[in-house]
Amino acid sequence: MSAAVINNVITQGQRLATHSWEYGTFAEALLEWYNPNYSVFGNDTFPDGKIPVLKVDEIRSLSYAEPQIWTNSTILVGADGAAGDPASLGVSAIMIGQTEPNYLSAAERQVQHLISEVPRWPNGAISHRESAAELWADFIYMVPPTLAYWAIQAGDVDLLNTAIQQCDLYREVLGVPTSAKSAGGLWHHIIGPESQDLGIWSTGNAWAAGGMTRVFATAKNSPFAGDGKIVSGLKQLKNNIRAILDGAIALDKAESDEPLLRNYLNDTTWFGELSGTTLLTATAYRMAQLEPADFGSSYASWADSKRQAITDRISDDGLLSPVINPLNWGDRTPGTESPEAQSFAVLMFAAHRDYSSSSLKHNS
Repeated sequence: MSAAVINNVITQGQRLATHSWEYGTFAEALLEWYNPNYSVFGNDTFPDGKIPVLKVDEIRSLSYAEPQIWTNSTILVGADGAAGDPASLGVSAIMIGQTEPNYLSAAERQVQHLISEVPRWPNGAISHRESAAELWADFIYMVPPTLAYWAIQAGDVDLLNTAIQQCDLYREVLGVPTSAKSAGGLWHHIIGPESQDLGIWSTGNAWAAGGMTRVFATAKNSPFAGDGKIVSGLKQLKNNIRAILDGAIALDKAESDEPLLRNYLNDTTWFGELSGTTLLTATAYRMAQLEPADFGSSYASWADSKRQAITDRISDDGLLSPVINPLNWGDRTPGTESPEAQSFAVLMFAAHRDYSSSSLKHNS
């Protein structure tokens, strides 16, 4: 993919992002693309075990995120009743907060709100919604990465373990048993009283696997990586990520004539769709980078084949299509614009670049 087209993908992503989770996801994509060493997947993630201290105006991700973040509230941005989505800006707020204390205070209030005030499922999983306990797969990309990053800020190994355990509490409710005949290891989209969707939504599975991968990288690169609870939590995360990837790959390989994952992964009446395909591809590259012994060539070669199919469907002006309508996941009309698909493409380009660089080192 040419640098010009990638630049256009980024320009379109910035143009299209208008909702809380879109701001946070785009900020993460900018960080991984432009300043990879400072992302949780980088070589300088936590210098001396601390959050990096950076000049906000020199880091495109942070200068983009800064005006989106509220510094006078218990949440980081308005989110139409979503408890989880404002936390998508948490990592940005914590990084900005290293030099601008009001952003650090805002991040702390957001974390405390999630831990202490948001409803919980009976098993202890924090709700994705403020009004009732309801679990959305999307939550995993928004909240656990911020809890984990705040744990490094606070030097709190128990909070890091909480971030890991929230992922597993969500899997307990949303996960299909790996032994199931259909969709084993994959996740339902939403379980709860308001917006229940038991479908195996491609983008929801991608949000979950991608979010767990960020938590995994945060914990693995943290000063607490050797702690017994964290060692066992890393193994649990790895199994949960692998189950989603394996489930998606199995369904993909069962349909050799459809190069993209279906919008609902196990329902062949749905169109092949770029959003979920792209973030799951990025996740496969990240796990191959982080754990080459377990996720090396087989996952990366699957990701290579998906990346080719994805890049074939990016126009010269940088738009990905076909995409699901991100505000109506039941919309049967293939969409031509999706803010999150744009961010997922940037995450995929960054993940592929970093995996390729790390595999060269392993092989040299």
